[in-house]
Amino acid sequence: MKKIPKIYAFIDSQNLNLGVRSQGWKLDFRKFRQYLRNKYGVSKAFLFLGYLPGNETLYTQMQEMGYLIILKPTMKLPDKTVKGNVDAELVLHTMIQYKDYDKAIIVSGDGDFHCLVEYLVQKDKLLRLLTPNQHYSRLFKEFSSFIVQVNWIRNNLELKKDWHQRSVETLGLSSHRDKSNLSQKHKRIKRKKGGHR
Repeated sequence: MKKIPKIYAFIDSQNLNLGVRSQGWKLDFRKFRQYLRNKYGVSKAFLFLGYLPGNETLYTQMQEMGYLIILKPTMKLPDKTVKGNVDAELVLHTMIQYKDYDKAIIVSGDGDFHCLVEYLVQKDKLLRLLTPNQHYSRLFKEFSSFIVQVNWIRNNLELKKDWHQRSVETLGLSSHRDKSNLSQKHKRIKRKKGGHR
């Protein structure tokens, strides 16, 4: 009997969220999780977020949709912008889980992940690189055969009606300037009980 490959997805929520919003639409994260499951057979989808107090209910709902939520503390600056970046956490967890999956899907258009993507390609472990839109890093050009732009499947993934009073914008830090790495240890919240076209 043929072995069913284990496919894991590692999602940069801020890059994904802001990337699709820059194109004038909002992503339905429930539909996105279903898409990853149905299209690619993703059994585990890690969603990396900057932690914002007051969003606990939202995070729980995301868990109920099937995401494994990885939270990282954020820092509010004097000018009220929020600094937070989950790049290190995404790379770390991709490598922590390395022996457990056969193929990985990286969801981001951020060139900071070039070395990770390059390594996964070299090890024949990258299935797809999902970028929010066509404005992904030039460093990913060499991996064009792996790229799927989420914007291509907008009709299937667009949020038609808010599923919660909090905007999905809170799933990513709202400022485009929030690109600084933090050295603080990430938090992981526990689950509560009760084509390529």
